[in-house]
Amino acid sequence: MVRCKITVVKRTINPELADRYCRTAVTPCECFNEGQEFVCGLKKPENFCDWAWRDIHPFVAVLLTGGNFSRGTFNGWMKDDSTMIGCCTDGIRPVIFRIERINE
Repeated sequence: MVRCKITVVKRTINPELADRYCRTAVTPCECFNEGQEFVCGLKKPENFCDWAWRDIHPFVAVLLTGGNFSRGTFNGWMKDDSTMIGCCTDGIRPVIFRIERINE
């Protein structure tokens, strides 16, 4: 069975933007921890942030349906055609994910 493994690579923060635009102190996203892993199909994994899922789901869908990132815009981009790096669109504290196709 083909599945995707999503690994939290990095939780980041843009302090200059947080200072400028946020009302209160901001910390890196509390939904995830670096190194955390999720295995999924097309459905959102349990306890996965809805917003982050919406942002990376297109990559998951491509990988699960046999696609890869070696053509077009992504030609030569990734070292492994069955892997993609994506992130949520939180501009203040984005989380970066590695999305990879796995066979279980």
